[in-house]
This record gives sequence, C-alpha cells and structure tokens, in this order.
Amino acid sequence: MRVIERHVLLIGISLVFGLLHGCSGAPPPVRPDLPPSESDLVLLESVVLCDRKADVFKKLPQASLSSRSWGSGQEVVYPGTQSPSHGDESYFFDEDGLLVGAVFSFPSGLNLQPYPELRRTLSRLKPALEFYLNAAQLATKADMDSSTIFETGDEKTTFQYLVTGNQERPVLLMASFTIDPYARLFSPYRREFLERLKQPSVGKGGQRIESQGSEDKEPFASLQQFARGQAAQLAYCQEKNYDIAADAYQKAITSGFTNKVWLAEAHHRLGVSWEAKGRLDQAKAEMLESLAIRPNSPEVLNNLGTVERKLGNKAAALSLFEKAVILRPNYAMARYNLAEAYEPVNPKRAITEYETFLVLVEGIPEEEGRVAHVKERLKTLKKH
Repeated sequence: MRVIERHVLLIGISLVFGLLHGCSGAPPPVRPDLPPSESDLVLLESVVLCDRKADVFKKLPQASLSSRSWGSGQEVVYPGTQSPSHGDESYFFDEDGLLVGAVFSFPSGLNLQPYPELRRTLSRLKPALEFYLNAAQLATKADMDSSTIFETGDEKTTFQYLVTGNQERPVLLMASFTIDPYARLFSPYRREFLERLKQPSVGKGGQRIESQGSEDKEPFASLQQFARGQAAQLAYCQEKNYDIAADAYQKAITSGFTNKVWLAEAHHRLGVSWEAKGRLDQAKAEMLESLAIRPNSPEVLNNLGTVERKLGNKAAALSLFEKAVILRPNYAMARYNLAEAYEPVNPKRAITEYETFLVLVEGIPEEEGRVAHVKERLKTLKKH
C-alpha cells in the first residue's frame, strides 16, 4: 500500500490558528485560500449539516431508515437500494441531536462522467491521500485499484471524496461531508468506512486486506466529545453554547487522552468555557492544569492572563501577556492585551505594543472595531 499524506490534522481546526480574539470571543476560523468546491453532484439534497434530527426525519422516508449507535450519538442509515443517490447514505448526529456529518458510499462505484463541474473541481485539488484499495464490488480486472482522497470545503465545512480510476474516467466510491471539528472522524480512509466498500472474498473476488485504513490512537469517545466541544464553543451550528462545550470537554477529559497535546488542549478549552460562563476560579484551574501538562503555550498563557485580569490580579496578568508575546512575537491579541495592561503603569510601552498590534492586524476586516479603538487610545496616550 502506498500512502502520501498532504497533512496531518493533530487536534482539530482551532489548534492551528492563533486565537486572535482572546479568551471567549473567537469565531470559527476562516480558512485562507479556500480550495474550489463547486459540484453538480448534489448529495446533501434534502438535508443540510446542523439540521436537527427531528427535521431530518421529516425529510427522509422513515420506513426506509435504520439506526445504530455512533459513540454518544446516532448513525441513521438510508440504504442504496432505496435512496435517490443510489448510494448507502449515513447521517451522523451528536448527542444533542444535531447533524454533524454524512457519508455516501458507492461500493460498485459511481461514474462521474455526467458531472463535469465536480470533475473540474477534483482536477484542481491536490490529493490529500493516495493508496491502493481493494474494493471487491468494482467491475475492474485489477485486484487493487489506485485511489485518491480529495479534500475541499468552505469556511465551516469539510468535503472529502474518495475516487478511483484515472482523471479522464473518475469513479466515486465515497463522499463525506462534515462540520470542521469532526473532519478527522469522517475521513474516507478510516477503517470502518473502507470496510463498507468491501465484501468477504468469494470466488475470484479481490484480495481482502484487513490492515487497510486508519484507526484512532486516542479513544473515540474523547475525540468525539472534543469535536462536540469545539462545535459548541466556536458556534459552528448555532450560537455559542458554553454549557454544551463545558460538558463535552469534561467528558473528553474523563474518557482520557494518551497524547499530552490533546489532553492539555481539552483542559484549556474547558477553561475557556468556564471563563465565558463567569466561573473564573474554575477557568484558572483548568488553564493551569493545561500549562502543567504542556508548558509555554502562548494561547493558554494569553487566555490565563485574561482570567487573571478579571480576577483583579493585574501583575500576574501582565506577566502572562508578556510571556505570550515573547514566545510568539506576532501574537496580535496578546500584544493588545499587553498594551492594555501596561497603560496604567508604563504608557510608553503601551504605545509600542498598540502600534505593534496595528501592524499585525493590518488588512484584517474582523479587527476593524478594535483597530479604531486602538487608534483612539494612541491619540490619548500621545497627548500626555
């Protein structure tokens, strides 16, 4: 098996972008240079991600549906023998009843010749993963077929297509759609999804490879709850819900992580949730726990500084902001927080930090309000 990975998603989207907006005000991340995602193959035709379970059931024929557990959530299956897509459709709901992902499987392959827009999109994407796949139901002479996963999407959503065949005659085997926090749980290369394309070997059927596909090194329950926390904390489906986020991160921690980065970030995110709910002592405790596991994280230091400032510990807050910018000099929000902390005690240093902040956020539309405020503060400080 040949595998070429474009990137590895360590612990979700929110870990790889700087928390520009501080402790509790961070919006879902905006991906720079989004890849093309146009498609004339409409699979999520009757439902959309983030629909509630009751609404999805109104749109799908319940007599044709079956369900099974999916961690703390539920998978609802619409078989290809009856679905309009002629593929096996699976809809995945979290424990709060929100549709967070969908997977469409085509074990016999779906010819993409009638879909020029999707073919053009795929031709413009770089492969996220390439490997040889045994799919016994495909009408092919080869026991092993070269397959490629392509990844695209928009600001909040990830689309993944598993395609075999050449560029002129691509065949779709699987398509998955999910909100970003759950992207790693819906990769078509996950073993449980690849198994849906296979049959037990019968007669001259293709060689079955039991070891093919990826499996989680961390407990599924922890990964699922971490994703649920991100979705609630960063408002992927609705308004921010810190009650759900706090519940999810606590469950993720209880389920356990073997990787310290995951565990530290779960404590950090739980702290952010407590801070947003006004439970500052609990927020501080979780962020300190995060730093004990993984010291010198600029985001955690900055957010702990915000908590200390709210608790009235001004000197501790200033020290934390200072450490955050030493570790990451281009950390705009920490620069802003540091400038505010220095205003009463060192106005000249505050001016320097505000000016650095303006340079770092130049051209970022989301920062226009803060930029206007900083310019007013600079006018006042420079008069004295």
